[in-house]
This record gives sequence, C-alpha cells and structure tokens, in this order.
Amino acid sequence: MTTLTAPSIVTKLPGPKAKALIEKDERYVSQHFKKDYPLVVEEASGMVVTDPDGNRFLDFAAGIAVCSTGHCHPRVVAAIREQAGKLLHMCPTDFYTRPVAELAERIAQVAPVRSGGGSPRVFFTNSGAEAVESAIKLARLRTKRQKIVAFFGAFHGRTMGAATLTASKAVQRKGYAPMLPEVHHTYYAQCYRCPVGLRPETCDVECLDHLEKTLFKTIAPPEEIAAIIVEPVQGEGGYFVPKKEFLTKLQALANEHGILLIADEVQAGMGRTGKLFACEHFDITPDILVLAKGIASGMPLAAMVAGDKLLQWSSGGHGSTYGGNAVSCAAALATLDLLQEGLTANAAKVGAHLLRRLEELKAKHRVIGDARGLGLMLAIDLVKDRESRAPARELVDPILKAAFERGLLLLGCGESAIRLAPPLIVTEEEADVAVRILDEALKAV
Repeated sequence: MTTLTAPSIVTKLPGPKAKALIEKDERYVSQHFKKDYPLVVEEASGMVVTDPDGNRFLDFAAGIAVCSTGHCHPRVVAAIREQAGKLLHMCPTDFYTRPVAELAERIAQVAPVRSGGGSPRVFFTNSGAEAVESAIKLARLRTKRQKIVAFFGAFHGRTMGAATLTASKAVQRKGYAPMLPEVHHTYYAQCYRCPVGLRPETCDVECLDHLEKTLFKTIAPPEEIAAIIVEPVQGEGGYFVPKKEFLTKLQALANEHGILLIADEVQAGMGRTGKLFACEHFDITPDILVLAKGIASGMPLAAMVAGDKLLQWSSGGHGSTYGGNAVSCAAALATLDLLQEGLTANAAKVGAHLLRRLEELKAKHRVIGDARGLGLMLAIDLVKDRESRAPARELVDPILKAAFERGLLLLGCGESAIRLAPPLIVTEEEADVAVRILDEALKAV
C-alpha cells in the first residue's frame, strides 16, 4: 500500500493534464456539481490520491467516508477480480447467488437490530438513499401508519422520499415540492449549538421535548407515526455526537408508542466510529438499520436490515435490479473481514489520537470553536468568536482549498465544520501529518 508522510506537490495546481480533464468534465457532465477544489483523481492507493500530473495527496475525505479500507486494498481488489471472473450480475431478486447469501448471513450475525422473534434479514440496494426509501416503504407497510419523523440537520439522501426526510441544507429540497406527505421534523441534539438554548452540562435532552410535547400533541399523534429515523451520529449536518440519553430516551418514546426506530448509519456505520455500528456506543437497538458508504470499500452497495417478522414484503412489492450485485457483495465480504480483523479497532485508536491533536489545534486557533466526533468521524467547527459560537461559513472553502494546495484532502459539513473522515487504515503518523497541514492552512487563511 502506498503511504505518504509529507505532501508531494510537484506542479502548480491544477497541472496541464488535470486542466484538460476539468475542461472536458465541465463541458459534458451535469453542470450542477460544485467542486470544493480542482482535484482530478488519476489513481489512488491506501491513503494516497494521485492526480494526472503526479501530485500526491493525503486523503482525509475517503470519497465521503466510503473508502473504509483505503483505496484499492489488495484483498478487496482480489475479491473483486475473482468474482468478476465468475459472475458479474444475475438479478438477486429473481435468482440465488453465493455472494448475496453469504454477505446477508454475515451482516445478520452482527447487526444490532431487534430480531422480531426471528433472525435479522437483509435487503440490498445500490445506495444509501435507496436503502432509506426501502425503510420508509417497509415502515408504512408493516405498521399501517403514514407519518414519519426526522430531524433538523439530517441528511438521508436526494431521492424524493429521502430528500423529504433530509433537513440539512435548503438547496437539497428547494424547487422539488410537493415533497413526500406526512413527514415532520424535530430537534436533534446538536449540543454545540443547542436548538433550545441550553448547555450540555445542564441539559436533560430537552431538545426531545418538541417531539413529545409539541408534535405528538398537535400535528403528529404518536399512534399515526410509522417510524422515527435518526442518525446515531449526525453526518452532513455537522458531525454532531448526541448525548447518550438523547438516543436512549428516543428509543423509549418509540417503544412506548409502537413506533419503529430507523437508525441511518449510512455514514456512521461499518467501523467508522470505532465500533462496527454507531448504535453500539449508545446502547440502542433499532428496528431497522440502514447501511451504505463504507460497506464495500468503494463499490456501490447498501443494505437495510430488520428482524424476520418485520422485513416481509408481498411478492413483487419491492425489489432492486442491481441491489446485491455479485461483485459489490464480494467486495463487501472482503471489507467486513478487514473491519473485524482490526480496522474498526484502529479507527477507535487513531481516532482518539486525532481528536487529541484537533483539541491542540483548537488551543492554537481561536477560529476553531469545537473539535468533536467519534472514532474517525471527526470535525472542527469554525466560528466568528467562541462566545457567540456564530458559524464562520466564509472560512470553510478557503481552508479546504489551502489544505488541498498543501497536499491534504478534506471536506466540509454542516454550517461551518470541516470533517476529517480518512480511510480506517490511517496511522497516527499520518494523522499528525494531516494536523500539521491543517494548521498551515488555518494560518494561511
């Protein structure tokens, strides 16, 4: 695997070969994609991304937390090649294939979902948004209820149902109305900027009062709510880690009223938080678990997991042509092996080290108001001043670009946060390099 202990920028960015590809992309690809900086990826290995002009970058974005085992891990690549030589595709909703059966068994054995009186079962899709759509349909079908509750700051995808649940940025919903009916939003435990104006050390998760004391009593009576969908660690909303009591109380409320609890672990799952599933940090057991991103090291795959008695469709009531693709499932089996053999533990170990280094960075730069996260799902929050905690949105893009120009790949999230979500193979030494470059970028901006 390629490693990188220092940035290796050899030309002015972007170089001539990269510029040619950028021009072609901007001429022919859908024009709405906003790039954070002009990175053109030619190849990648381990923690290192290389552009067409030979510039090498330390990757702390991992394809938006997708490349869990690093880029092109030899064991994942070998699994893909072996499977590609045997079978590329046979629709798994119509026929049996070995990779689907074996991966479903492996996930069912470890997924923290309520069994429902039987063993967990798995439904495969291509993306996290599709898995969320499947969860919505299943919840409505099985409960015979219509309403869904989601949270402000949530990101669940951009397909119509998932976009209705999403409440991260207005642009993700703007212009698409009417959205899915009977979806209601309530407050998430974004403790750094508490939605009800309290401080974590004195609050008793009053942010949930809006759900119980307002929504339940006005427009969303609990007996009409099919499901509550929540990210155990909020991703695009800003990498917020809630108080444990927030999720345990939420599960108790759901249980009391016969509401299904859906845990969206598209970004937080598959070892990223230092446990295989983020739910494990909070001692909650959802009825439905949604997985994607890091599940197959970059191959398109997602999964919805639920107990045997719950995950039942009428024949033909739901399906997916490509969900459970043989090659993607082979990649996922190799990925799961690597996660269980040590990468999840490495995420916990290096993540703790990296969070300490970010706290040190916070002490040096008053523009950093908060450093937070779990495992290798970490962020710094940029503020105008620490007293008001007013978000410094205007600094995010310049800092991302300055880091890129120094050989470090990062992404933003939330109102004013910069996330650090490297592949789970990252070492403490590489974490230190990333912090040094981020320090330089902060000084430059």
